[in-house]
Amino acid sequence: MKKILAVARWEYMEKVKSKIFLFGLLFTPLIMIGMGVLPTLFVSEEDVESRIIGVIDPGGKVYQEFAQRFQNRYLLKNKQPNYIVLPLAVGTGVELQAAVEDANRRIADDLIDGYFVVPQGGSDTVVEYRSKSVGDFATAARIEENLKSIVTEKRVQALGLDPSVVRQLSPKLDVRMVMISDEGKREDAGFERVFLSAYVFLMMLFLLIVTSGQMLVRSVIEEKSNRIVEVLVSSCSPTELMAGKVLGLSGLGLTQMGFWALIAVAASFQFGMQLVDLSDAFLLLIYFILGYLFYAAIFIAAGSPLNTEQEAQQITSYLVIILILPIVLALPAMKTPDASWIKVLTYIPFLTPTMMALRIPIQMPALWEILLTIVIMLVSIYVAMVAAGRIFRIGILSTGKSPKLKEIYRWIKNG
Repeated sequence: MKKILAVARWEYMEKVKSKIFLFGLLFTPLIMIGMGVLPTLFVSEEDVESRIIGVIDPGGKVYQEFAQRFQNRYLLKNKQPNYIVLPLAVGTGVELQAAVEDANRRIADDLIDGYFVVPQGGSDTVVEYRSKSVGDFATAARIEENLKSIVTEKRVQALGLDPSVVRQLSPKLDVRMVMISDEGKREDAGFERVFLSAYVFLMMLFLLIVTSGQMLVRSVIEEKSNRIVEVLVSSCSPTELMAGKVLGLSGLGLTQMGFWALIAVAASFQFGMQLVDLSDAFLLLIYFILGYLFYAAIFIAAGSPLNTEQEAQQITSYLVIILILPIVLALPAMKTPDASWIKVLTYIPFLTPTMMALRIPIQMPALWEILLTIVIMLVSIYVAMVAAGRIFRIGILSTGKSPKLKEIYRWIKNG
């Protein structure tokens, strides 16, 4: 144990004093916050100039009312209209094809920002808002909302009813998601909080595994290329060396996570928000530690037989893809946490920690599922550590051509 701690202390101190680690420690939270906040700010940013929206209305049925509503309803900060509605072709006798071609030329020449064609006939249909950018969802949604209200009022008026009465009878409702626990009690955990707690867990585990895993692989390759590993194994056994590396870099990763957790706790107190439910925090921490130890063994087993940085990058990229999968599945898993395919993925050791992190904040799994997945992870960690130890013992001293999978399997089998 003394030799293991000596290796762990050396690995920890060498990495914790590096400028790259300190830079990541301080600036990674800022980068993550920026990635989460800046896109929202850009999307919600208001226009500073009026936009010109063209209308092609062959029947002349909605243009006047639409223009009046659209220009008066949406205003810039200087109280000028956010939109200027331009009649491109309005009234009977309009040549629709010629009007559309003219409108397309106006968009190409930047004379208008976009246009739409009012469909003919009374049946429900699709209205296309055409512009150079298909990402202007706000304008499209506003056009849809106003056209719907105008068409609805005209239909009501055709039935001999007062449109103003219909507007009064159309309530504005907001549906809010509220969680009910297994005991039948209300829990103030909306979608944003549930999603954020699961997403934060996934991202922290992802960053810890990727950074620490890559450091494990690079450390082994560097020592092999410099022939330092031969001196190290003369002073301690390969198993002690591997255990020390895993322990030291685990401490480094936990230092990183602990610092970020303190920032998150301080921010939650400052802004009066709770990122993670305290009742879920202990379970999430268990899966966090189990997931990290499992992947640490995988990384060191994958890196031991390698000889170059290029090979290391290729192997680690494959492992990163496995870690990205739960992030991609986050929304479907939150929608149906009890789905059969979600449960099947939960029992795959590579995905167990992250899939359980998605399920726990949404709907707490049964006790037997929690115990079973913890046992699966403990057995998987043991098997992975034993296999990693056997690969590491031979792999750190192997040079030249990288061994094939068949040869690696023989290392594991023969011990």
